Amino acid sequence: MLIININPRDYKLKLIKKTEIMAKVKLDSLDHKILKMLSVNARKPYLEIARACDVSGAAIHQRIQKLYNMGVINGSISLINPSVVGYDSCAFVGVFLNDSSKFDEVIRRLQEIPEVVECYITTGKYDLFVKLYAHNNDHLLTLIHERFLQLGLGRTETLITFKEVFKRQIPIEDEV
Repeated sequence: MLIININPRDYKLKLIKKTEIMAKVKLDSLDHKILKMLSVNARKPYLEIARACDVSGAAIHQRIQKLYNMGVINGSISLINPSVVGYDSCAFVGVFLNDSSKFDEVIRRLQEIPEVVECYITTGKYDLFVKLYAHNNDHLLTLIHERFLQLGLGRTETLITFKEVFKRQIPIEDEV
């Protein structure tokens, strides 16, 4: 089975075998327990995790550091409620590029737009799929007309969300 790996630093696509990834990361049952707990609460104290796993706090600290070093955990964030801080409109924008050689430039310029919170290189209909927040629909229209269209895009398709129904982490399954 082949999957696509995108290096976020240089956006270069590389096909790699799934077994190559699995060979890099070997997780045991303790790692899985730790990941399950951290996926529910990234701020859970290491000592609580240690008690739940019946190991020392130092062992948990070392394991979590190992998970960071292996790239299994990429960080932790505080989730801010967009509407509480004035961003009432959420939209997904499908981007069609006129010139596929402009991927790197367009991605770099999208990173400069603070309202753009996620950007994906996709297969199918769109070249890029972008998630952004705006204060309201007028602000969204301004962003699309004044920021997106200045990127030299072929065109865009915008999907405005009514409400985020749920958001979650990927499931962490027990070791098989």
